[in-house]
Amino acid sequence: MKKNFEMNMCEGKIFGKLIIYSIPLVFTNVLQLLFNAADVAVLGIFVNDDAVAAVGSTGALINLIIGLFVGLSVGANVLVAKFAGEQNVDAAHKTVGTSVIVSFIAGVILAIFGFFFARTFLEWMQCDPEVIDMAAKYLKIYFLGMPIMMLYNFCASILRAVGDTVRPLVFLTIAGVVNVGLNVFFILVLDKTVEGVAIASVVSQGISAVLSIIVLLRGRGYARLDLKKFKIYLPELKQMARIGLPAGLQGCVFSVSNVLIQSTINTFSK
Repeated sequence: MKKNFEMNMCEGKIFGKLIIYSIPLVFTNVLQLLFNAADVAVLGIFVNDDAVAAVGSTGALINLIIGLFVGLSVGANVLVAKFAGEQNVDAAHKTVGTSVIVSFIAGVILAIFGFFFARTFLEWMQCDPEVIDMAAKYLKIYFLGMPIMMLYNFCASILRAVGDTVRPLVFLTIAGVVNVGLNVFFILVLDKTVEGVAIASVVSQGISAVLSIIVLLRGRGYARLDLKKFKIYLPELKQMARIGLPAGLQGCVFSVSNVLIQSTINTFSK
């Protein structure tokens, strides 16, 4: 018998369901922030202090980007949950199709923008000149993975809209284990340093994105990626933007302060 990971939040007692729903969500958010920390840890063990400093200097900026992703995906989450509550299957599937396309397009735009301005961002943050070349190399590769990361966050958000917080956590856990393994492989076998751990992060998160897409394609409920509705629907897009853009900006607020703090700390080494 196929296990149902979805949870109907509109019926029955809510408190127990909230606990079951929230715990995997908390771990998922924490785990997503640990990808950069894992890169730093592996570099610290197998490479040198300069590599650690280079990747560590990007941490605040990467957390800012993750906060933006999570916030933007709230629009898809709220809209799919709304249509699920209304039992409007057609509108939910339109939202899923729109979300997947928009997330990938937004990721491509961020990738292009970030790739060409990665070094500029680090200069604004007063990054140490001795490690800025390595930091820029890491950040450029990380930015190239933006379409994949955006795709995972939106797919995970869609699954959470129907009460499924377990599978996004499982997929990200698999990606985390792969990330550490690839970090070691790239460093010890291929003799790569910051570029190796950056590629490992992108590849591993690509695995979580692919697994999430497969689940949506095989879905039978509201969180289903129906290829017949795999296009952008403007009414759904407008509603997603109205919710997601303010949430994205809100998600960046604390991270912006961390970027400013990191920029100030970076001046101490000069």
